[in-house]
Amino acid sequence: MHPPVQRLGLTGGIGSGKSTVARVLVACGAALVDADAISRQLTAPGGAAIGELATRFGPQVITADGAMDRDRMRQLVFSDPAIKGQLEAIIHPLVSLESSRQARAAVAAGRACIVFDIPLLVESGRWRQQLDRVLVVDCLEETQIARVMARNALSREMVMKIIAGQASRAQRLGAADACICNEDLSLQALEQEVRELARSFGL
Repeated sequence: MHPPVQRLGLTGGIGSGKSTVARVLVACGAALVDADAISRQLTAPGGAAIGELATRFGPQVITADGAMDRDRMRQLVFSDPAIKGQLEAIIHPLVSLESSRQARAAVAAGRACIVFDIPLLVESGRWRQQLDRVLVVDCLEETQIARVMARNALSREMVMKIIAGQASRAQRLGAADACICNEDLSLQALEQEVRELARSFGL
């Protein structure tokens, strides 16, 4: 009889290093359900969300190749908080359906641990009851800003707006069963810390 599958929620603010942590957990044998990647698939050309997005927000949010215009959508969300709720009402149920499908496939494949990489885990309020443990990747806000400005070529103002739209560090840490502080860690040191923690997740 197989031991029960560990369902691990992975979250962290933008620029925290969450994607690197997810990559190491996968290398240790975890199955990954990446909510952001699923969302991008849904809003790519031909994605399941495109028709409803065009109906709700108009053709101006769809690019010439048929994808959601992420920059345009971001501007709309920041200009009107109600639009964020309307966007999430379209995207979140579709992400949930595909996440469940991928999780069932991982269970069927005999995986010991499924990592649900969920940027807005704390904010959503609906994920926690579906998870066994929550792992938070944490760092200082100034570190987040510097990393994202360098990585995404965004202005400081835009990065701060994105951070302001996410849960606070205190809220994330309050939801954590385990935490990795990715502040002043080399990539090698971060990977070593993740590998040590992975053993407690059955990996």
